[in-house]
Amino acid sequence: MSIHWYPGHIAKAEKKLQGQLSLVDVVIEVLDARIPESSRYEDLGRLTADKPRLLILNKSDIADPVENTKWLNFFTEKTGQKVILTSASSSKDISTIIKHAAELGKPAIDKIVQKGLLPRPIRVMVVGMPNVGKSSIINKLIKTAKARTGEKAGVTRTIQWIRIHPKLELLDTPGIIPTRLENQERAIKLAMVNSIGEAAYDKIEVAKALVKLLFERYKDLFCGYYKVTQPTLENIIESRKLLLPGGKPDFDRAAQLVLSDFRKGRIGRMTLESPQESED
Repeated sequence: MSIHWYPGHIAKAEKKLQGQLSLVDVVIEVLDARIPESSRYEDLGRLTADKPRLLILNKSDIADPVENTKWLNFFTEKTGQKVILTSASSSKDISTIIKHAAELGKPAIDKIVQKGLLPRPIRVMVVGMPNVGKSSIINKLIKTAKARTGEKAGVTRTIQWIRIHPKLELLDTPGIIPTRLENQERAIKLAMVNSIGEAAYDKIEVAKALVKLLFERYKDLFCGYYKVTQPTLENIIESRKLLLPGGKPDFDRAAQLVLSDFRKGRIGRMTLESPQESED
């Protein structure tokens, strides 16, 4: 199986990103907690240079809690960055994000004051691959600002600054698209969590790979949910009676079912990669 994904606007998007990064003090990087390593943007470190980064492991509520802790410790030790677990379905983590962003951005404002200039709000940017929950976090930050002030959050149309806290301004930005997907294992995992458009891959083949991976990592959960004993779409088709007219197996429907069940967390809390695999 080969996944091809060549968006024509990648170079333009990266150039725009570099311009935006020059305007901010703190970068909030959002990862999918089910594939933390695969959902990292490999060139972000180069683009952010010395900007402090806050790492968010989002969708942790549908990821394996044991693996969540492992990844949190791994990234804390490996990067030295502040790492936060957040939920796709809750806003309770937003105050923590604001708190740490303010702490990370304070040195930049202190430098401005030391030069004899008036302090300004800390400028923050949220980045992440498609469907990691970046937009959801931005929307929650904006909603928090509206709830606090009782007014519409101020947005300057040209540069899209949004005041989310007396000391913080948010720069809204499109999700980052990786420049290449030479690592097919990584590409397949991105497809599994819906971070790559369906036109770039064979849905049935990705579903087959997902079934095999879930069976290897979470056999009891997987078999119990689908009432199967083997990691095949055929078994799921038989168990769920997914048939076309004439009694033929409906592989397309089975593939969509498995992908949707996993993406929504219906099967259980699952993570597709572990820190020790990343170090191998």
